[in-house]
Amino acid sequence: MQKLTSQSEWIARAQTVLPAGGFGNFDPGIVIARGEGSHIWDEDGREYIDYLIGSGPMLLGHGHPEVMEAVFEQVPKGTTFFANNAKGIELAEAIVEAVPCCEQVRYVASGGEADMYAMRLARAYTGRNKILKFEGGYHGMSAEAQMSLAPQMRVNFPTAAPDSAGIPQGVADQMLIAPFNDLAAVEALLIEHNDVAAIIVEPLQRIIPAMPGYLQGLRDLCDRHDVLLIFDEIVTGFRLAYGGAQERYGVTPDICTLGKIIGGGFALAALGASTELMKHFDKAIVGGDNWLMQLGTLSGNPVAAAAGLRTMEVLRRDGSYDRLREIGRTLQGMQCRALVEAGIPHQICGDETLFDIYFTRAACRDYRSAKHDDPAQNITYNAALRDRGIFKSPGKLYPSLAITEADLAHTQEAVRFAVNALGEH
Repeated sequence: MQKLTSQSEWIARAQTVLPAGGFGNFDPGIVIARGEGSHIWDEDGREYIDYLIGSGPMLLGHGHPEVMEAVFEQVPKGTTFFANNAKGIELAEAIVEAVPCCEQVRYVASGGEADMYAMRLARAYTGRNKILKFEGGYHGMSAEAQMSLAPQMRVNFPTAAPDSAGIPQGVADQMLIAPFNDLAAVEALLIEHNDVAAIIVEPLQRIIPAMPGYLQGLRDLCDRHDVLLIFDEIVTGFRLAYGGAQERYGVTPDICTLGKIIGGGFALAALGASTELMKHFDKAIVGGDNWLMQLGTLSGNPVAAAAGLRTMEVLRRDGSYDRLREIGRTLQGMQCRALVEAGIPHQICGDETLFDIYFTRAACRDYRSAKHDDPAQNITYNAALRDRGIFKSPGKLYPSLAITEADLAHTQEAVRFAVNALGEH
């Protein structure tokens, strides 16, 4: 086979064998060749500072030497077994020790699976069918999660709007949709519907922070109405703090889902809860009628577990999260100052460990308010950053511990260039 060296050739080849020319994840107009530390290179050899970090898991950067050491130690011993293994058990112990709501965990291969099983577990435990989720909340690609994730048209709450073809109406009928950061709306729905099994929520919804007291308010409402609370911590787990959003905000859910960082860049996710809830995965305890069947070829595979264990070990070291937040504050500050000096209305939205910019004067508190006044500004800004070697999602910026002072200096120059491009827009 002829060796392809041009990115344009790879793109053309992808368009032949991949729908829409891509994996469905990110801009198919770029093909990544390799990553090292805080940098990646495309197939044309162009170098970027990576603020996408694989959509979150590469918190330590690409090819971290200690993580690679753990992986290379495990690979010769076996890559997957479809059976219990020591690394997977060790990782479960570390998760249980770190995450307040977890007394036991069950592994899956992706965050979307974890969220799907979390909702199924809530239904199995309560005997109820309905799930309340928030408009704009992302919980993977299951039929339930594909309800009002990114609706193009506004519908009246609590009607669920499917985001994908191929979803039966019966799924929508079991979903209730509420606006994020609105406790009164949630309370009204729980009063009206007595068949809600659980509320599922991202503690940081995409990049929209929960308002002070909101998560505790959800906890209180769930307790009052005998409803389970699920925190989707696929993104926030081991990012906002070592114990995730539960540690950061001091609110403990009944069930949580974890992914990304716990696999150290490999395919691994989990859901966790109390032993009382997790007994539904044990047929010998609950019997066939109440048993929640779950299995997966790569669930708990030892390579991912080894990578996750070593990643978590590094994160436990003194100063890791202080440094991550310092990097985030620096990135926020350089953008805010440049935009203020240019007189461009904007909001920095999110946490220091995960955020981005909305070009608007309005406060961003839910899906309908978190938007750009002129979406073309966001396109121009992000394109200019990419042109100056900054690799990020159009809607998120992930700081990582691999970012250096030189990276920050380069990013500041790129931000000035991008703000100037906005002035010419």
